[in-house]
Formats: sequence, C-alpha cells, structure tokens
Amino acid sequence: MIQRIASGARMSEAVVHNGTVYLAGQVAGNLDEGVEGQTKQVLDSIDRLLAEAGSDKAKILRAEIFLADIATFAEMNAAWDAWVPAGATPARATVQAALYRPEALVEIVVTAAV
Repeated sequence: MIQRIASGARMSEAVVHNGTVYLAGQVAGNLDEGVEGQTKQVLDSIDRLLAEAGSDKAKILRAEIFLADIATFAEMNAAWDAWVPAGATPARATVQAALYRPEALVEIVVTAAV
C-alpha cells in the first residue's frame, strides 16, 4: 500500500511505502528570514509531515540539504544541531544548489522509517 500525504497535481509532500516515509524537499514559508530562520521553518515542516506519516525526527535515515550559498553552512548547522536528536543523527549530505527562488536559502529532503 502507498499512502500519499498532502498530494497535489504535481507532487505529494510525503509518500509512505513499506515502512519508509519519503518527504519532498521542504522550503521555508517566510523567505524574508536568513538561513538559520529558514532552516528552523523547514525543520518544523519536517516534524509536522513526519508526525502525519506516523514517524518522527529520531527515525530519519537520510537527509539531503541544499544551500543557496555553502558559505551559510554554519548558520544552517546552528538550527540543525539544536533540532536533531543526540544519538539519532541521520546519514547526511549538504551541497550548494540553485533553489527555486533567489530568496530561498535552504531546502531539505529527508527519508525516515515509520
């Protein structure tokens, strides 16, 4: 069985299949904030979607982080380090990438166990 969460014409915000939840890339709703603020917003969205799928951040298996400017790595990590559970850090990659709008500074994709 496949469960789709917040599904639209183009994509679903999350898809659950075979004990795994796959989240779409999450970006901040308020793009007026800096990298740390946008990261906090993204992490809140991840928490909400994981809860809706029956999971949580302690079950994240992999995270892919896209930064508009890799020079903001420390700012993003300030929010990430305060959020990620000790002893439950996922496999992670962080890269610089052109995001969907110039004001978008960070996008995060996660895969988690349910």
